[in-house]
Amino acid sequence: MSRPSLWLMIAAVWPILLCAEPANHLDQLLLQVQKAQQQETVSRREREKRFLASHADQKEQLSELKVRLAAEHKRSKHLRALFDDNEETLSDMEAELKRQTGDLGEVFGTVRQTAKDLTALISESLVSAQYPERAAWLRTLSESKRLPDVGELERLWYLLQQETVESGMVVRFPSTVIDTDGYASEQKVVRVGLFNALAQGRYLNYQPDTGRFVVLERQPTRAEDQLTAHLGIGEGTGAKLAIDPTRGVLLSLLVQTPDLAERIHQGGIVGYVILVLGGLGLLIVIVRLVYLAVTGWSIRHQLRNLTAPSKKNPLGRILTVAVENPDVDPGNLELQVDEAILRELPRLTRGEGLVKLLAGVAPLLGLLGTVTGMIATFQAITLFGTGDPKMMADGISQALVTTALGLIVAIPLLFMHTLISSRSQALVQILDEQSLGLVAAGREERCSNV
Repeated sequence: MSRPSLWLMIAAVWPILLCAEPANHLDQLLLQVQKAQQQETVSRREREKRFLASHADQKEQLSELKVRLAAEHKRSKHLRALFDDNEETLSDMEAELKRQTGDLGEVFGTVRQTAKDLTALISESLVSAQYPERAAWLRTLSESKRLPDVGELERLWYLLQQETVESGMVVRFPSTVIDTDGYASEQKVVRVGLFNALAQGRYLNYQPDTGRFVVLERQPTRAEDQLTAHLGIGEGTGAKLAIDPTRGVLLSLLVQTPDLAERIHQGGIVGYVILVLGGLGLLIVIVRLVYLAVTGWSIRHQLRNLTAPSKKNPLGRILTVAVENPDVDPGNLELQVDEAILRELPRLTRGEGLVKLLAGVAPLLGLLGTVTGMIATFQAITLFGTGDPKMMADGISQALVTTALGLIVAIPLLFMHTLISSRSQALVQILDEQSLGLVAAGREERCSNV
């Protein structure tokens, strides 16, 4: 045997030699083996005993569980039978309820539908600002699945009657009012039936979502503002009062109507140019009327004193020509007088041509605004289509407003041009008459001297 194999055998037997008691001979080794077998037998019997005891306990538990399972099966059958009996009883009771209620089911359905319709009406009503709890109760009644009792039916009838009565009353009550600057305050509100609400002489708009009143951003003009003239009347007195039957819709549209400044702004740049030209023409007409009035007064004053001509008026300056040239023959005198009249004509007719020009240009500018407005309208149609008329409103407004402004400026300017032209022609006619008379007098004087 080789040395490596010997060492392997020693390594394998060594642990056994360490654990076993040392034996000096074979008898001791045999005794040790017998003793180990006896210990193993005792241990095996103890394990068998414990197993048998555990088996008995589990068998006993199994028996108990079987008894409980049988009891539960029995209880399940009892409950199932009880459930079937209850189902049958419930079916009988429902049939009995249906038989006893008869047409009341339709009545209760009508009640719920009426409550639903009344909820929509009352939510938008001005009366709800005075009685805010009505809408919530009606909404609960309309959504309820149970049958309404007598008290609920009576209250539903009362609300219907209340809404009818309040529609014909004018009452005052405190309520929260939101001003145009956004501040809320407690004010006395006058409610005119179901139609209008006013506070401190201003019309209010009711907001159903918040239950508050909001002051209209723009109040009606004086024609509509007569509504507020009778707010201070005492009880027992009467007065005529206009109302909005659409419950504020017409009033909201009325206050949205553009005022004069907004109308002018709709005309755009062309509209402002027309107004500037109209103002310039009006200024010229006023200046010319004042000048012609003063000149006419001075000429009439000179007519009453022809022997003392004054150079402060046209007639006096023409008469001065004859006074300063007494020895001139009638032919030359006539030429000098005509020259003096020609010098006075520009002063008397100055500005008439410009006024006439402005009267002719104004409608042409209005036509220009119409064309540009229609171009803007067609551009809006091209970009946004015809679904929203508000997108085309700016162009149409410009077209119409500029046309109107052109006519508004042109028509008065035409009348004013005729007025100043007729007055200047009247003064020129006086000058012509007096100049002809002056020349005729000179000729008569020369003929008498001859």
